[in-house]
Amino acid sequence: MTRIFHVSDLHFGKADHAALDWFAATVEAERPNAVVCTGDLTMRARSAEFEAAAKWLEALPVPVSVEPGNHDLPYFNPFERFVRPYRRFGRVQKLVERPLDLKGVSIVPLRTTARAQWRHNWSWGVVNKDSLRKAVELLASADPDHICIVAAHHPLVDKQGLESSGRTLRGRAALKILAEAGAHAVISGHVHDPFDIAHAIGDRQIRMIGAGTLSERTRSTRPSFNELVAEGGRLELKLRVMD
Repeated sequence: MTRIFHVSDLHFGKADHAALDWFAATVEAERPNAVVCTGDLTMRARSAEFEAAAKWLEALPVPVSVEPGNHDLPYFNPFERFVRPYRRFGRVQKLVERPLDLKGVSIVPLRTTARAQWRHNWSWGVVNKDSLRKAVELLASADPDHICIVAAHHPLVDKQGLESSGRTLRGRAALKILAEAGAHAVISGHVHDPFDIAHAIGDRQIRMIGAGTLSERTRSTRPSFNELVAEGGRLELKLRVMD
């Protein structure tokens, strides 16, 4: 059995420190095989926010993989946003888009953030060809008996009924390509509410799994994270909500 804690949208700068302490204590007590954070470590990509996020992530006593979120790109410094948008991750950079090869499970990163778009809302997701190609290559090299999980910040296809949307450019086409390449699920954040949706693509089925938030910016769900349990070729989802 392999257990993965899927957490998202920490938003240091607007973090819920009671929720962060609860999650960290749960990791310490239960020791999952890995933690995957699907983006938005910070609220405004400030250096102090990244420093606080790095300190918290480095204290987790298990392997960690991090996806960048739209809030992690500089808001107030156009030069940094366009020239070196991920520089402020600092020492956490080694965890960013880190593939994980676990017992029976492969974690494959897929970047969905963009420094600029031909759309008015730059917080929406984008799947570019290079990021998708890298993900497909990792899926092709994964153990054929593994459950393959793609980690992204934005949901690739919007879920009706959520208060926020990803509106991910080329997301639907990417979901089809990932499914055909062997992905079993895509985990994401961004919308601050958990969900689990199965999509049929040809003769395959791929799940879209979203995590809630550990920040003050909750929507319909209290602070929460997902526990993913892989055993016997099956992937089970358990929603863990803070009391």
